[in-house]
Amino acid sequence: MLVVDDEQGVRDALARGLAAEGMEVRSVADGHAGLQEASTGAYDAVVLDIMLPGLSGYRVLEALRAEGVATPVLLLSAKDGEVDQADGLDLGADGYLVKPFSFVVLVAQLRAMLRRSGPATTRVVHGALSLDPASRSVTWEGRDVELSAREFAVLHALAVHPDSVMTRDDLLAAVWGGGGSASRNVVEVYVGYLRRKLAAVGAGELVRTERGRGYRLDAG
Repeated sequence: MLVVDDEQGVRDALARGLAAEGMEVRSVADGHAGLQEASTGAYDAVVLDIMLPGLSGYRVLEALRAEGVATPVLLLSAKDGEVDQADGLDLGADGYLVKPFSFVVLVAQLRAMLRRSGPATTRVVHGALSLDPASRSVTWEGRDVELSAREFAVLHALAVHPDSVMTRDDLLAAVWGGGGSASRNVVEVYVGYLRRKLAAVGAGELVRTERGRGYRLDAG
């Protein structure tokens, strides 16, 4: 889930609550960051506030739909007028909630949106890199990159958080589920496997090491 809201309290509450519902959450505080994140197609759904600094939720939604990004979007607004709701739905929103809202209703709307949209099969694209979760296929500059299921999962985990550092613990949780089922060393091993296969197609610098912190995908 991607949460786009300029109120820190709302972002924190939704992150905690949605995580407790078994959802992985990333949150950003302004419209431009929200559009950049949502445009990757890496999220199953977006919770989008309308009143945002930089770029309104309406404009973010309009830009996403113009780019062909079909990710379900739930709008949040302090306005409860019928015209405001109609405007949001006309722009392509899949749901609309008025603040203050019931968290139970928000979760119910998100689950209904996910049921309607079906399984998450959205392709993730960053420059010359393309990942297709539906077929578990990867291409770099149009060339196929043959990856194992674990290698694909590591690359996908990095790709959905471009230019953000993921620690070994983050990758353990995303790929192996955490809970002590694997050690941190296995992350280094699979990152090494992944880099060798990427290097074979000219993408050896795609996965960067941030010393003492972890790894990141260099989306630039």
